Amino acid sequence: MALQNMQNNRSVTEVLQDIVANIQEIVRSEFKLARTEIGEQATRAAKSSAPLGSGIVLAPYALGFILLAIVYALEMVVAAWLAALIVGVAVAAVAAILVSVGRKRLEQVKMPQRTMASVKENVEWAKNQIR
Repeated sequence: MALQNMQNNRSVTEVLQDIVANIQEIVRSEFKLARTEIGEQATRAAKSSAPLGSGIVLAPYALGFILLAIVYALEMVVAAWLAALIVGVAVAAVAAILVSVGRKRLEQVKMPQRTMASVKENVEWAKNQIR
């Protein structure tokens, strides 16, 4: 004996099956949206890491040139220490710029906000359908 819905002659079982099917489709859609958003953010993070990584690689060389300049300065070999100091400062400046650019780009990488908001909305919808 199936209970009938007076409005459209559908049984409670059919209504519940439709609700479950809708929830399954929503969950699939949410996973697809999350996968897309995470892929976009991963691409953005990869692009941000190139200047950051370059800056990190160049920073020890800058330190090496600055230290070499100090050594040459102590030896009072004017031409050599001046050249090493100029190179060291230039490499340090490039490293600082690259690290700064990479950090700014990395700060722009966000969590998938649209997916999180959509999931909350869908949970509320499902709660209201069950009541």
